[in-house]
Amino acid sequence: MGTPTFAVASLDALLAAGVRPVSVYTQADKPAGRGRQLTPPPVKVCALEAGLHVLQPASLRTPEAVAELEALAPDLIAVAAYGKILPQAILDVPRLGCVNVHASLLPRHRGASPIAKAIWEGDSEVGVSIMRMEAGLDTGPVYLARGFAMPRGATTGTLTPRLAELGAQLLLEALPAIEAGALAPVPQRDEEATLAPRILPEQGRLNFNRSAVSLERQIRAFDPWPGCTIEVGGERIKVLSAEVGPPVEADPGELLPGPGFAVACGGGSSLILTTIQRAGKRPLPASEVLRGFKIPQGTKL
Repeated sequence: MGTPTFAVASLDALLAAGVRPVSVYTQADKPAGRGRQLTPPPVKVCALEAGLHVLQPASLRTPEAVAELEALAPDLIAVAAYGKILPQAILDVPRLGCVNVHASLLPRHRGASPIAKAIWEGDSEVGVSIMRMEAGLDTGPVYLARGFAMPRGATTGTLTPRLAELGAQLLLEALPAIEAGALAPVPQRDEEATLAPRILPEQGRLNFNRSAVSLERQIRAFDPWPGCTIEVGGERIKVLSAEVGPPVEADPGELLPGPGFAVACGGGSSLILTTIQRAGKRPLPASEVLRGFKIPQGTKL
């Protein structure tokens, strides 16, 4: 069970190891692109190319969905970024249970956006956990977990493929041991849990009352989606990259003097916007954009 590109790595790994799932569950095709054409999820594309059976139920909470899964008689369900919560009736079907490839070192960052949250929070380490699923949100015991140091300058876009490959590797390690009964899952320490809820597009508006360090992390965490924005003269501008500037004495949100695009932030910090994109334009260095887009000094963003 999986939907985006992150999950394709696990499906590819299973197929390469000679494991052919009896079925692949994924979310419904959705409109995409300028033409809003109905587009299948990446996992569906991969599954069909491999000649696998594909199901896209609108809900897993109906008796029909449970009966359909029971008819497949799966030994185990492997889940990777499926995007739907599995009800208890589904969790109870496979004899070996359901395992989840979760892109964090649980119990840290339970929820839908663990990679972005790890970047935004400034975590020094990231990783993947293989967890036995239960009714709670990423609360189940962990079979395997492995991490590595957070790469310098990582974005969600650059970190996701690396964690997807690590997750696929751990899944292949875990499955034979689970089948043999040789791998006991370790309960999580609930008191150490943090949450990584789904990110919403409206959260991308930069709030300069926060520190420059936090804002720089947010820009990387929201890259490539949903992106971070500022508003200048009624125009929304996308901020693609930034770096922390020197301490300043100015009100948060105030455009600072100088040739670059520097903005005062909370706590006397400053943020230098390095790459921006105006509506309908291509991404450019901020200094280049400012040559033809004059913003008066002292402007509040």
